[in-house]
Amino acid sequence: MAEEAKAKGNAAFSAGRFEEATRFFSEAIDLAPTNHVLYSNRSAAYASLHKYNESLVDAKKTVEIKPDWSKGYSRLGAAHVGLGSFDEAIAAYKKGLELDPNNEALKSGLADSQSAASRSRAPPSSAPPFGNIFQGPELWAKLTADPSTRGYLQQPDFVKMIQDLQRNPNNMSMYLADQRMMQALGVLLNIKMRSPSPGEMEVPETEEEAEAESEKQPEPEPSKQPEPEPEPEPVVLSEEKEARERKAHAQKEKEAGNAAYKKKDFETAIQHYTEAVELDDEDISFLTNRAAVYLEMGKYEECIKDCDKAVERGRELRSDFKMVARALTRKGTTLAKMAKCSKDYEPAIEAFQKALTEHRNPDTLKKLNDAERAKKELEQQEYFDPQLADEEREEGNECFKQQKYPEAVRHYTQALRRNPKDPRVYSNRAACYTKLGAMPEGLKDAEKCIELDPTFSKGYTRKGAVQFFMKEYDKALETYQEGLKQDPNNQELRDGVRRCIEQINKTNRGDISPEELKERQAKGMQDPEIQNILSDPIMRQVLTDFQENPGSAQEHLKNPQVMNKIQKLVSAGIVQLK
Repeated sequence: MAEEAKAKGNAAFSAGRFEEATRFFSEAIDLAPTNHVLYSNRSAAYASLHKYNESLVDAKKTVEIKPDWSKGYSRLGAAHVGLGSFDEAIAAYKKGLELDPNNEALKSGLADSQSAASRSRAPPSSAPPFGNIFQGPELWAKLTADPSTRGYLQQPDFVKMIQDLQRNPNNMSMYLADQRMMQALGVLLNIKMRSPSPGEMEVPETEEEAEAESEKQPEPEPSKQPEPEPEPEPVVLSEEKEARERKAHAQKEKEAGNAAYKKKDFETAIQHYTEAVELDDEDISFLTNRAAVYLEMGKYEECIKDCDKAVERGRELRSDFKMVARALTRKGTTLAKMAKCSKDYEPAIEAFQKALTEHRNPDTLKKLNDAERAKKELEQQEYFDPQLADEEREEGNECFKQQKYPEAVRHYTQALRRNPKDPRVYSNRAACYTKLGAMPEGLKDAEKCIELDPTFSKGYTRKGAVQFFMKEYDKALETYQEGLKQDPNNQELRDGVRRCIEQINKTNRGDISPEELKERQAKGMQDPEIQNILSDPIMRQVLTDFQENPGSAQEHLKNPQVMNKIQKLVSAGIVQLK
């Protein structure tokens, strides 16, 4: 539920609906109050609404929960900048850089904060054109959230223009001829300029819904102190333009691949994704999408190769951890499909575990649990060997004859691992447990023996013996009688019936010591069946009649069900008939 609310918040943030985003992130925090990412996301949403006090509270909570997470200090710095606390912002960005010295977003934030601090200490000057719209952390959030300007943030020359205006807003006149700058002004001033073209829109991932990245602020190139630079030669501009065109072309190929995938036209989808990879090797979604197609086609080796390449390239580029996790999960899924024995599941389990270290995705966790369960089931099947089970059973029998009962139990247990469906082994181990005085274990094995083979008389003799030793004579009698239904001529079962009747009659005659009677009564009162009989209103009336109206009591005894319950109370020592 928390992940679902977070996803809705991310989507709202990306669409620029910041109030809605804060509501969803708040819902997620209520469900998962120790998730630092949720506070980070809500801090960014509050900053976009210019609610910097609330943003600061969430940023502080983020670093409190996860003090070794550099992005938390980026949020903290942005909130301080919004409040005009530039010295605190500088301290926050520096702390983040101690944790992640190569983080470009932190470097840029530090440079901007230092520049803003210098300006705040400088004498007042004439107001720059358009006021302070290029100041503050909300600048990047607005440009990221609007589809018409989001793509520009991938263009180094545009990012440099924005950085220059952050340092010196008076340079605006230098860039007004650039249509991109006009579009950015429209977004920052909330003026409608034009609708974004299809090429500027994000394309969803195949097979899985694309996850919005509200945690990720745009990471422009690091700010530098202005210094005179020669005019770029035409060839440089041409290369940048060509790079932009290649990226745009790659996105179109990906979109075409997505459409082909949905139509189950896998060969065409492969062609489009391959073209996208060749045009732009900095977007690992092309590789993970192609891996998904290979998985559907049953081309597992190709799928794993693409997943490995996506993970390697993603780490080189410091790509979103969720994308890396997706590649690892897809690899684990493929390895699980390829598994033919229990050991084959080990690399699949390892891949799922690595994916979960990148992103705690519920679907990945389920796949990990399924793989571990399948591995365990195969291990049991691979260990199954009736011949070795018989050998272990025979060794257990020899130990039993020599009265080496613990050793016999070990051999019988090993036999059951080799063949868990042999009722003879359960019967033999029940006999061992009885000799060792482990009555509950012996009873459990005897009942399992009867469950596997209801016609196997040994199961009834084992169970009856355990119950007899536990002084549950009425239950033992029932067990022996049930066994005689399966094997009427079994002498061991007949002897068991005789012994039980003798003990029950001794109780009826009161021919037992007071200590034994008290012990049997205490044990009987713990028996749920005895408790149910005593709580039955009809049986309470019957017992009252035995004491006050013996004639009426005799009539009750003609009822087989009542007689059976009375006999259980007698056997338990609760009632004595004289």
